[in-house]
Amino acid sequence: MNFEVFVLGTSGMMPLPGRFLTSAMVRREGELFLFDCGEGTQISLKMLNIKWKKISAIFISHMHADHVTGLPGMLMLSSQVDRNDPLIIYGPSRLHDYINQTRKLLDMYINYEIIVKSVEPGIIHETEEFMVEAFKLDHTKPCYGYTMREKERPGMFHPDKAIELGVPRGPLWSQLQKGQSVTLDDGRVIEPAEIMGQPRGGRAFSYVTDTLYSKKIANHVKHADLLLCEGMFEEALADSAREKKHMTAKQAAMIAHDADVASMGLFHYSPRYTNYDLKMLRQEAREIFPPTFLAKDRMVFDIPLKD
Repeated sequence: MNFEVFVLGTSGMMPLPGRFLTSAMVRREGELFLFDCGEGTQISLKMLNIKWKKISAIFISHMHADHVTGLPGMLMLSSQVDRNDPLIIYGPSRLHDYINQTRKLLDMYINYEIIVKSVEPGIIHETEEFMVEAFKLDHTKPCYGYTMREKERPGMFHPDKAIELGVPRGPLWSQLQKGQSVTLDDGRVIEPAEIMGQPRGGRAFSYVTDTLYSKKIANHVKHADLLLCEGMFEEALADSAREKKHMTAKQAAMIAHDADVASMGLFHYSPRYTNYDLKMLRQEAREIFPPTFLAKDRMVFDIPLKD
């Protein structure tokens, strides 16, 4: 089962050459999930040859232009690729007005259903295999972070134990692998735990941008395989970051460290930093959380199952 993360844009405030506005995407089992949709998102998708027709849901963090200006074009484009399935868009309450008014003012041709859902903290999107949690961030407008987390998988099936217990090959093996107990011809009841290993964890991706630092954020991104977290400023500009309700790279690293994530990519950089200057942000973060890297537009990460 594939679980890939695509970094589509890493710039905050304004797009730069080679650095589009903030956006990321997860591709899981052929389904696409978009996180924010800044200016330039469509270009990165085209360069990565990603078919946006398969986008199932979009998660918007907040209603600032550098996170939503790519959305109207994305909605119009989806009408040109014969989309049939509904598109669910999650975000703050003002998102509904933004989409409706934009559609009216631009007289947008939309030939599929758009479902806009206002976000509240908690599980907002769930299937049998994974869930997406929204959690509050502290910015100048209502803002949310998101964690997409797969549910636990059954433990490894041990055929030798099944044979030893006299469970015949066939449908009963399948039932046990699905976590169902079975009854044998001699009346014995065999529980899955007798032949299955411990449940196995799934994969997780967390997306955090535009917020004051808070220790509470770590609780929502625990053990993520990949955390994309804003590191907009260097530590010398901590006062400016606090005033604008953003984080420094060092503060992002504190979250990653406390959450025990596997790796963290900094993004949503201030346009004041050249690509060369960004090394300073990475250095400050790595003093606290060594598995920090600088996310760049169109980076791709394949997150494998742990076992």
